[in-house]
Amino acid sequence: YNLPFKASYDSLDKETQRQVTCLADNIYFEAAHEPLDGKKAVAFVTINRLQTGNYAKDICGVVHQKTGGTCQFSWYCDGKSDVPKNPEAWEISVEVATSFISTDRFRGVSEGSTHYHAKYVEPNWIGDRGMRRIGTIGSHIFYKWH
Repeated sequence: YNLPFKASYDSLDKETQRQVTCLADNIYFEAAHEPLDGKKAVAFVTINRLQTGNYAKDICGVVHQKTGGTCQFSWYCDGKSDVPKNPEAWEISVEVATSFISTDRFRGVSEGSTHYHAKYVEPNWIGDRGMRRIGTIGSHIFYKWH
């Protein structure tokens, strides 16, 4: 991927690096094989949740958050290793997360979505009153509260 606004991870302070790593984890484990827009959309959902004030207080908290014992992002509680195995996909995830946090260039891809799921699953929350389908990017369907 050729990111137009690439930022340097090493130039960030330690806390920002921690937040970038959490966002990169979410991008990697949710969208490693998605097109760039799919990676950005996953990042947006994470940030959109943070900005609503209805979730945790920082990116790492949002990524690791459980509600009623269920993880918000399935990869975090699936019992599998959370160590990235594909170095190239991990590097791209870090680049997207770093650029996303360090710049304001990726705004709008997910149109305010706070939820998504893979096309091959149908979670029970999609029928919740007020949940509105926004669209599909890659293999994910995105939603937001209306």
